[in-house]
Amino acid sequence: MSMPIESMLLAVNSNFLVFFVSSDDMMGQSFASLVPTVAAVESAIGLAIFVITFRV
Repeated sequence: MSMPIESMLLAVNSNFLVFFVSSDDMMGQSFASLVPTVAAVESAIGLAIFVITFRV
């Protein structure tokens, strides 16, 4: 369930990066660096849910 969401986030992130690099906007580039952080948190939460489910 979370893999399609993560792939959409990465696709939007690449669009953000291309747009903001072409317009020389550093604020947009720093905003685009937050998307991998959100993806990592999403993966960690999914792993935690899996481990809790497996233990029960």
